Amino acid sequence: MQKTLSGRIEIKVRFNEADPLGIVWHGHYIRYFEDGREAFGNEHGIGYLDFYRQGFVIPVVSIQCDFKKSLKYGDRVVVETIYVPCEAAKLKFEYRLYHAGTGHLVATGTSVQVFLQKENSVLQLINPPFFEAWKMKYGITPSLYCE
Repeated sequence: MQKTLSGRIEIKVRFNEADPLGIVWHGHYIRYFEDGREAFGNEHGIGYLDFYRQGFVIPVVSIQCDFKKSLKYGDRVVVETIYVPCEAAKLKFEYRLYHAGTGHLVATGTSVQVFLQKENSVLQLINPPFFEAWKMKYGITPSLYCE
């Protein structure tokens, strides 16, 4: 059975994230994904600065979001971030956003990041050793079929 590694963070919807009607602008859902990714990395010892210290940057190359319900100014949103193991040299995450007060699912999505050497931006075709060690630490086995 594949081990699932995930994290959760709760965020209060800020005034500047809402339109004049008080509804959160759609682009901010992607920001919530980013907040979830950053919290996941900090919780599991694989934050952006960890990659950077190892000589890599990990730009987002794909992101997708499906909207289910609107969030409004003052709401609290729970961001669930799930790591999707892959054999390929990339990071894939799935997201679920929930309204903290009602528990309703408000959005789902995915993101993909790749490994680039920070000095010359060369794309890595295999996972760096430190990342393989991180996966072993958490007992993660990659899926051959991760897109």
